[in-house]
Amino acid sequence: MIYEARKGQVSYGEAIGILLLDTFAPFIPGDVGNATTYSFPVRFRKVEGFSVTRLFNKDRTVLDSLVEACQELVSEGVKAITGDCGYMALFQKELAERVEVPIFLSSLLQVPFISNMLSEDEKVGIICADSRILDSDLLEAAGVHASIPICVSGLENKENFYKAAIEEVGTLDAKQIEKEVVSAAKQMVENNPMVKAILLECSMLPPYAASVQEAINLPVFDYITMINYVYSSVVKKRFEGYM
Repeated sequence: MIYEARKGQVSYGEAIGILLLDTFAPFIPGDVGNATTYSFPVRFRKVEGFSVTRLFNKDRTVLDSLVEACQELVSEGVKAITGDCGYMALFQKELAERVEVPIFLSSLLQVPFISNMLSEDEKVGIICADSRILDSDLLEAAGVHASIPICVSGLENKENFYKAAIEEVGTLDAKQIEKEVVSAAKQMVENNPMVKAILLECSMLPPYAASVQEAINLPVFDYITMINYVYSSVVKKRFEGYM
């Protein structure tokens, strides 16, 4: 087989590009920002100056920087690009229009898919970083229209999570955050019995997905389920076996 170099590309084999906020937080295994989370190589790109505060304030002046970061990832060979905050859905449509590879910025993009798995009267539960930010405009940007039955619970009142993820104190107590996330999930299901699947919106929550599932015995989706799914579509494997 003859392989051909791509102009300007000096490394190969990283199919998924990941846009990172300019943050100060430890990304533990399972986090979108930790390379050991994946069974395949990924390529990270920090968007300088794109802070949690700017995103939560819906600062659209960062759009050109996002496009530039995406173009750099494309030039380095990635086949699809995601992000590390579900609220990046704010830029989903613009980047999809301006970047030549598939864009799937937000974990929230999974909500319509999950909802279609359920009956009409069942709901998708969304556990997010801050429910005060997750408004109808953000949901619409991710394709979560008003007709889709959802239940939203934010972690803005969970001390350990909020300090690590939003206040960016620089440390993270995984055991305490796990308790907070599991508690939020259990309370959601108890208060809303029609919630039949959970989406963990924040990119820092996948490490706790298994514990959430053990506690509520429901399907649990997160950023990593989405990234693995897209990877399986842009890097197909040949099947080998026997009959």
